[in-house]
Amino acid sequence: MAKTIRFNAFEMNCVGHQSPGLWRHPRDRSWEYYSLDYWTDLARLLEAGFFEAIFIADVIGYYDVYKGDLKNALLQGVQIPVNDPLQLANPIAQATKHIGIGVTASTSFEHPYTFARRLSTADHHTKGRVGWNIVTSYLESGAKNIGQGGLRRHDNRYDIALEYVEVLYKLLEGSWEDGAVLRDRVRGIFADPDKIHEIGHHGTYFDVPGYHLCEPSPQRTPVLFQAGASGAGKQFAASHAECVFISTPLKSATTAYVSEIRTRAAAEGRDPSKILIYAMATIIVDETDAKARAKYEDYARYASYDGALVLMSGWTGIDFGRYAPTDTVKKVETNAIISTVEHLAEGEKVWTIEELAKWGGIGGMGPLFVGSPSTVADLLQEWVEQTDIDGFNLAYALAHETFADVIGYLVPELQRRGVYPTAYREGTLREKLFGEGPYLPKSHPAARYRDIEQVKREEAAQRVPRVAGA
Repeated sequence: MAKTIRFNAFEMNCVGHQSPGLWRHPRDRSWEYYSLDYWTDLARLLEAGFFEAIFIADVIGYYDVYKGDLKNALLQGVQIPVNDPLQLANPIAQATKHIGIGVTASTSFEHPYTFARRLSTADHHTKGRVGWNIVTSYLESGAKNIGQGGLRRHDNRYDIALEYVEVLYKLLEGSWEDGAVLRDRVRGIFADPDKIHEIGHHGTYFDVPGYHLCEPSPQRTPVLFQAGASGAGKQFAASHAECVFISTPLKSATTAYVSEIRTRAAAEGRDPSKILIYAMATIIVDETDAKARAKYEDYARYASYDGALVLMSGWTGIDFGRYAPTDTVKKVETNAIISTVEHLAEGEKVWTIEELAKWGGIGGMGPLFVGSPSTVADLLQEWVEQTDIDGFNLAYALAHETFADVIGYLVPELQRRGVYPTAYREGTLREKLFGEGPYLPKSHPAARYRDIEQVKREEAAQRVPRVAGA
């Protein structure tokens, strides 16, 4: 039986997101990003098309690698200005009933104790429709502007992330037991102190001795998203992520990535089929192939060469402004997104700088599918069958036209083929995605922190120094 295809909308609280320059198009709405109407209109549109979630990317910092400064990012509106993603969860939830809201937050730039409260609050307000996209961040400008001096080395950022999620698990899963909140009006007892615990975390990077500030939210720990594709990122995803995103234009790289993630997850004692993997893509669809191609050509006239290379330079840490358009991409050791460098420099295709700018001008690093509903549906099914992905994280060319076209033209064709949902499951985002309970399963590493007192005893025993001769 053909695999069901899942869609998320890949967004960001900024202008243009992955298609720099297209904000100039007369039908584009992305310049309205600061308006709640932009987001509520989008949410209602996507829910009508049975999208699983709006996945909202984010960066702390700005893209100043290209030509050594911020000028071109500002000129082209390349992910600056950029607003906070978490504040969008409430209005999106109020405008809809089902669609999930995935928000990006970095383990490098916010303390886990305060972030845990913000995350629990969002999960309460959305009735359990929030997911957290766990990132370690890759922009030097962000680290410098919060007083860190510069970005930590890549793998060290993942060491911090591992302890960060441990603190989150202790707070969200272990601090308040089920049944701790009584709301007993007769006895005047709101919560049972014996069922609320200090987490006693004393680690390498964080010291968090006390209690979580929030009572348990519908999911306790929101759905965990992750997009790391380096060696350290893949291991983190295999151990912790429930939904994983990949961004590469090549089917071969996608196939290898999916296979590795599922193999690593199985080695961690997790069910690899329960990890949902989405490939980033952009779809331009119309009634016929010819009309879709004409639409693409119209969009391409607005794409920005410099804007695309601002993004590519920021993602890779390589200043592509130093090279001629005909130069080819070479591997350079950087401290940014290592997997992006590897995909471009070591893949089966040799990229010139000009080709890279053209490719990245509409939709970023994922594949671009252009055609009629039948043509695009064939391509999507081919990718799903050959790579073992579960769906697509769809970037837009024009806001909200791209998503409206997908819903108006493509979704009916996929539904006709029996490979796309026609209704939502009830419940929290985790229940909608996996058809099971609202909490992380027992096989997930977070589950061990539910007995926080036992965890504290084990950690205390590990800290006791051995006596000589014992």
